[in-house]
Amino acid sequence: MFLALAQWLQTEASFLRVFNYLTFRALMASLTALMIGLAFGPMVISKLKVMKVGQAVRADGPQKHLIKSGTPTMGGLLVLIAITIATLLWTDLSNRFVWIVLVVTLGFGIIGWIDDYRKVFHKDPIGMSSREKYFWQSLIGLFAAIYLAFSVSETSNLKVFELYMSWGRRGIPADLPPKADFIVPFFKTISYPLGIFGFIVLTYFVIVGSSNAVNLTDGLDGLVIMPVVLVASALGVFAYVMGNAVFAKYLLFPYIPGAGELLVFCAAMAGAGLAFLWFNTHPAQVFMGDVGSLALGGALGTVAVIVRQEMVLFLMGGVFVIETISVMLQVTWFKYTKLKYGEGRRLFKMAPLHHHFELSGWKETQVVVRFWIITLILVLIGLSTLKLR
Repeated sequence: MFLALAQWLQTEASFLRVFNYLTFRALMASLTALMIGLAFGPMVISKLKVMKVGQAVRADGPQKHLIKSGTPTMGGLLVLIAITIATLLWTDLSNRFVWIVLVVTLGFGIIGWIDDYRKVFHKDPIGMSSREKYFWQSLIGLFAAIYLAFSVSETSNLKVFELYMSWGRRGIPADLPPKADFIVPFFKTISYPLGIFGFIVLTYFVIVGSSNAVNLTDGLDGLVIMPVVLVASALGVFAYVMGNAVFAKYLLFPYIPGAGELLVFCAAMAGAGLAFLWFNTHPAQVFMGDVGSLALGGALGTVAVIVRQEMVLFLMGGVFVIETISVMLQVTWFKYTKLKYGEGRRLFKMAPLHHHFELSGWKETQVVVRFWIITLILVLIGLSTLKLR
């Protein structure tokens, strides 16, 4: 919004040309989201308390978590509001990538809100059934995957729609431009063409998988939001590089017109995340809830696909990945041993993995800060792939 206004007025006020600089708008988006979060956080928390929107704690979890029962949840709404407002104020509203990322973020946020609503008002820690949640996630994920497959070659939403309509008339094309290839980090020339169906399948799994991985990690005060801030910031750097023809050519990355505008979105996500951490740090005044974790995970996955850094996201989000794998291993091993021995056995004291460390004697703050440190190291390694290729 501000960009369009500044471009209209800059002939009368030349200083408004600063709005044309992507880095300036990204900085302002981050500060805007941060200020919105800090300013409205206390009001949102008070409102959630009045509405008795309290967290229902799992009875089979660590016993010391029972004191958290009743802590306001659904605080992710504050994060999503801050991200959305900051993005709409400071980004180029004609950019096709910004809109699809917002659609995915808010779409997954709605799924999470429904899940949290059932948990809170029905006093059910399970909330939405896994099958129902996965259905709606898949619907949004497939929509985004198909849209992104057609937006690789086009630069506006109207042209993407026209390409989609011509696709239906001409039949299904098998190939996509080289900029849509699957990039292998640390190698200059290794990339794999996916074709349109391979691209759609990969995109679907990255978006839905990222959403669920972040959701599973959200179990301790401040555990998930700081890794989200770090990974989002790093993806913003990749977006800036991919959207700049000079930098992309120099670093041997595909140039993706319009991708740079996602730096503004990532900056807004980082600012909103830091504001939420102010209230979510131990002992938490508010929990994120599925409304935040599902949305932020989906956003990270979508940005990673657009900038062709799916493997780097897997690396930088290693904490999310290992948390998800721990749940999968725990469930698989429990079912296998129950079938074989008549009694289910566990690989970990409790899954996700952060609960295993808690039950092993680590303090909650130790688990959280150590996971932050691990994420920071992985993000730095991920950023090193910009040059180490």
